[in-house]
Amino acid sequence: MKIIGKVDSLWRYPVKSMRGEELEEAFVGYAGVYGDRLFAFKDVAAIDGFPYLTGREQQDMLLYRPSFQQPDKAARPPNLTAAENLEPGVTPIYADPSELALNVETPSGEIFAIDDPVLIDRLLTGLNEKHAITLLRSDRALTDCRPVSLFSLQSAQQLGEEIGATVDKRSFRANIYVDLAAVEGFAEDKLIGKTVQIGAKIVLSLLERDPRCKMITLDPDTAEANPEVLKMVVKGHDGMAGIYGAVLVEGEVRPGDEIKLLN
Repeated sequence: MKIIGKVDSLWRYPVKSMRGEELEEAFVGYAGVYGDRLFAFKDVAAIDGFPYLTGREQQDMLLYRPSFQQPDKAARPPNLTAAENLEPGVTPIYADPSELALNVETPSGEIFAIDDPVLIDRLLTGLNEKHAITLLRSDRALTDCRPVSLFSLQSAQQLGEEIGATVDKRSFRANIYVDLAAVEGFAEDKLIGKTVQIGAKIVLSLLERDPRCKMITLDPDTAEANPEVLKMVVKGHDGMAGIYGAVLVEGEVRPGDEIKLLN
């Protein structure tokens, strides 16, 4: 097994399009990072294939900060240890929905439960009357395509050099940010079709590049847009940045864990 890099940081996004949270460790299961994108807001104005309200329509969504009411319950499956002790390794269960309840802090500092109708009113601020949203909750991550997304520090640095401005890695909303041994950006693209082990246990099949949209132009701290980021990704990188993977072996991962190429 060849070491090709290490984990820089781990992130999950409890509510689709809202601010992410950095994790000291994460359980990565077949459905994705535990606690990732469990909630989303369905918008009647959205297309049937992608029925969500996101930062593309409401940029300020990125400034809403979700947090689990019981962080310890949201860290990992409640029966993880017992499940792992059953050969060859039984898939653990998610916590009860009541134990994965969320609060959301608005940009103005108000705090609401995720299902508070007032929160919906706040999210609709500034949008026209065609938008009407309802809360969705899922037992799996409501990701766009694949369960887990990866993005390298080198790609963020290269994009910054290409547009002549600082590019914040967080704008790409990946689950796993990686520091690769390769010095050039977009080296993760060469891993498509490969299998990697991350840390002591997790195995990912890396399947495809990540097609990008307006979301990567939005500053994660201000929600202000820099269209040049997406223009460069389209012009210089076929509209793709980062990669998607599927989980073959579940497990826990931490920053600093080695990434090993298996094939």
